[in-house]
Amino acid sequence: MTAKTGGLEGIIVGDTAISTVGKEGVGLTYRGYDIHDLAAQSSFEEVAYLLVYGQLPALEQLQSYKEKLIKMRRLPNELKLLLETIPGSVHPMDVLRTGISMLGTLESETAQYSSHQIADRLIACTPSILLYWYQFHRNNVRIETWNSEEKTIAGYFLHMLHGKKPEEDQRKTVDVSLILYAEHEFNASTFAARVTSSTGSDFYSAIVSAIGALRGPLHGGANEEAMRLISQFKTAEQAEAGIRELLAKKAKIMGFGHRVYKISDPRSDIIKGWSQKLSAQARDGYLFAVSEGIEKIMWDEKKLFPNLDFYSATAFHFCGIPTPLFTPIFVMSRLSGWSAHVFEQRGNNRLIRPEATYTGPAPRPFIPIQERG
Repeated sequence: MTAKTGGLEGIIVGDTAISTVGKEGVGLTYRGYDIHDLAAQSSFEEVAYLLVYGQLPALEQLQSYKEKLIKMRRLPNELKLLLETIPGSVHPMDVLRTGISMLGTLESETAQYSSHQIADRLIACTPSILLYWYQFHRNNVRIETWNSEEKTIAGYFLHMLHGKKPEEDQRKTVDVSLILYAEHEFNASTFAARVTSSTGSDFYSAIVSAIGALRGPLHGGANEEAMRLISQFKTAEQAEAGIRELLAKKAKIMGFGHRVYKISDPRSDIIKGWSQKLSAQARDGYLFAVSEGIEKIMWDEKKLFPNLDFYSATAFHFCGIPTPLFTPIFVMSRLSGWSAHVFEQRGNNRLIRPEATYTGPAPRPFIPIQERG
């Protein structure tokens, strides 16, 4: 791979009508709607409907969609048994990868389970998969995934995690984060889903491919790494000194910069505002000041801006969400975007098969094994 095409940067590999990322260095839209308007005025369910079905729902459509998702939270007994069998020590992303693959064997893509039906099912039950496994192995509890009065994905997730009605600010924070993470054009996980879909494979295989790509710290796992970094410091001054030392050692600071955005990540200030709001009531609210200290040094020293992952870390932490569950929240959200891309790929499909520049040995004669030194 030549430097010019390293990581396919700057290479156009397809058309999409789903989102725009980084126009003029800053913008993000979902099907033409600005991310700031969606985060301020809509819910994740509205955004999921927009991505999966192509338009914002009317009031009755939204109500019907929410009711549909609530009914889809239940898990098959066979899947529950598998989740109990998966070790409690594994990374939660492995649980989602395996659990969704298992669901694909029980409710495979057929006339009975259409692709849109599967998309809605996964959006609805991925929190159930994650938290059934989590509560069973952490607290020896088999949760009833249907037993929640929460009407939203965000509220349901927090209720199943904490076993109580979530605070409104925390519910809204998670809801906004789901909106912000829902879609981002041809990122690594979405492209993985499209590549798998382009082969004619089934819906579940495309989603599992995406989860595998998202698991890496250079993609979805960055919010976990950011939280581990932030939690090392008690004050902004400690953070600034610590980051200077890390930069001097050429260490990579996760949660800063972006392959596409050149000026700022339009999602960052939105989630930063919610992190700041929650920090006022948190016992370790000083972590927000620590985050700002890190942000200052990264800009002063490297001219790098925080991306969505950086302030999402403290926002999730202030909601009482364990760090290993950060990236699975990304999955809960991005399922809507992945689904939209699978539909789009199928609608105008051609097998994705790029070429490579060969850098290996020139043609050479085969040496029989007896003559090899």
